[in-house]
Amino acid sequence: MPIIGEIIKRSVETVDKIFTNPNPKEAQQKVLESLLSKAKNTAFGKYYQFENILKSSDIRASFAAEVPYFNYDQLRDEWWQKVIDGGEDVTWPGKVKYFAVSSGTTSTKKHIPVTDEMLQSIRRAGMQQIKGIADFDLPATFFEKEILMFGSSTNLKEVNGHLEGEISGISASQIPYWFEGFYRPGKDISAIDDWDERVEALAKESGNWDIGAISGIPSWIELMLKRVIAHHNAETIHDVWPNFQVYTSGGVAFEPYRKSFEKLCGKEITVIDTYLASEGYLATQLRKETDAMALITDNGVYFEFVHFTPENMNEDGSINPEAKVVNIENVEEGKDYVLLISTVSGAWRYMIGDTITFTDKDRAEIKITGRTKHFLNVVGSHLSVIQMNQAMEKLSDEFDCQIKEFTVAAVEQDDEYRHRWYLGVDCEKSLDENQIAERLDDLLKENNKNYKVARGKALKHIEVRIVTDEMFRKWTEDTKQKGGQVKVPRVMKAEDFKEWEAYVSEH
Repeated sequence: MPIIGEIIKRSVETVDKIFTNPNPKEAQQKVLESLLSKAKNTAFGKYYQFENILKSSDIRASFAAEVPYFNYDQLRDEWWQKVIDGGEDVTWPGKVKYFAVSSGTTSTKKHIPVTDEMLQSIRRAGMQQIKGIADFDLPATFFEKEILMFGSSTNLKEVNGHLEGEISGISASQIPYWFEGFYRPGKDISAIDDWDERVEALAKESGNWDIGAISGIPSWIELMLKRVIAHHNAETIHDVWPNFQVYTSGGVAFEPYRKSFEKLCGKEITVIDTYLASEGYLATQLRKETDAMALITDNGVYFEFVHFTPENMNEDGSINPEAKVVNIENVEEGKDYVLLISTVSGAWRYMIGDTITFTDKDRAEIKITGRTKHFLNVVGSHLSVIQMNQAMEKLSDEFDCQIKEFTVAAVEQDDEYRHRWYLGVDCEKSLDENQIAERLDDLLKENNKNYKVARGKALKHIEVRIVTDEMFRKWTEDTKQKGGQVKVPRVMKAEDFKEWEAYVSEH
């Protein structure tokens, strides 16, 4: 009998019953009060009079009235550059030792402060995820298995007195000592800079591990699994790791990769979605009945929401200063919101760049619908990434293929606008681009009334170009980097799209 696993499982189930999700409104009020209290003597806190806000009868309303919205560029230009340069007590008490460097889905690298309090927040969120596993009916033996966390390198770079890396690498470099016995691939392999070398080292050691859970971005985890399978001349990953039962996905939608994952597995696995951004661990799936994620409302992150409508957004993608904010208890299910966060890393009313929708208001459960800069709205079509993903899933089923990657742009040609799509397809048969374009057009018309109206007016043509999913991977390697948190932008601006098309034509 797996005695240790049984003890751990019962402990997790007990914790799950005792510490249920707090009331989101009450939890968020306490978080904001704590954030303001801790940061009131920073330069930011003094400038925006946190002391006075704390004396208000309605702290949340006073905070919203006093502190403006910030996107990354605004916060960096006005405040975070001083933090990056080594300043202390700027937007959060003390000096920041870590910065999460993220190219995200844009060409400009971001440097996001990661404080000690944020690292603690991320660890607590990880425990919240483990607590949520109690709802997935896993056997006691699962809790004795090893966990493979495969993201970016933990070999952080020292720059001007601080350390830089991707958030997954920073988090993995700070794992608690008690977890080291469960953590794979271990410190030595995780510190290898080159992604291919890291995968090769992992594959060589993989036969010595008993992996129960894997965590990472689907596209790169898929490549890693293929390398492990090939190294062992195995048919599936379960021939190497027979007890692999849970995959924790994050960063992008998992559905485009589901079929290819199933081919790599010899058994059914449980997939759990998470929302770990460079700015913090924001949400995790807690229930098996849904693939939505619950916002973690009592963990050093204060959430606000702005309706994602044209009148609330500026041309540069920032929020209109006059846009009204919505608190967590007043959101409406099914509507798109721009997500704002204030955190223990000194982000304040910060537009993280994601749009979300609530699927269950009482449980604060959400789905990510896209990026504020990745809505296709040049001619009023207002297409969200979640609508695009849903269309790709249906196309994959109807045309018996796997569309793992895609990108699209609004292209002006002959004084007319057209949407030009590039689909990264894994398919053994040839596909008719015109047929797919016609069906894609119909699917989007069915699910988006704005798109349907645009197709009758300014949006005159739909084009589809089929490339291999490998093309997207090569482009990522050549223009950004390989592995880690790197994702393909679903919607490209005109200049970036020209570079993409030039790359495709050359390869």
